[in-house]
Amino acid sequence: METGSPDDPGTAGATRAADRAGPADQAGPVLPAGPADQADPAGPAREEPVWTGLPPGLLRMRRLLLVVWLGLLTLAAGVLPALFLAPSWAALALLPLALLAWGWVMLGRNWRSWRYAERADDLLISRGVLWQEETVVPYGRMQLVEVTSGPVERHFGLASVQLHTAAAATDATIPGLDPAEAERLRDRLTELGEARSAGL
Repeated sequence: METGSPDDPGTAGATRAADRAGPADQAGPVLPAGPADQADPAGPAREEPVWTGLPPGLLRMRRLLLVVWLGLLTLAAGVLPALFLAPSWAALALLPLALLAWGWVMLGRNWRSWRYAERADDLLISRGVLWQEETVVPYGRMQLVEVTSGPVERHFGLASVQLHTAAAATDATIPGLDPAEAERLRDRLTELGEARSAGL
């Protein structure tokens, strides 16, 4: 006698039950959705701004001015008292020299702290060593963008971009740029400002 024949009600019933069961019924227990399957309630992560630093020409200009002014002060504080009072008074020159060394380091740190980033809707400007400050200038609030360059800046091949907005508190300046970059930034910001003001 053969087992598992169609006449066997137990075996036939089990076979028909397995045939009726779909793939989902035969795959085992359903596991909870992992982190990749769940939607992030906070939405996509905000894109970090791409920062641009200032060219080294600004640092060279500022350090040269520091050496010129404090160098003259050092000579005046050391030579003149030594000539008219006593040689020991030449020690007064140590104070301007200490200021020169401190200023040299601080100018480097201040230069490295300056940076700007062009985002989709605004311009970020960050600066400061002890007190860091970050200014957000919306493109739609810009009224005037101009490039300026004084005689000392022109000698070093530098220019500054000044941003004037509807609120004086959000006015900002980016100093010590290459003239070509200053003009590109001026044209870019002017174009974006006009587009935002027109509601495009």
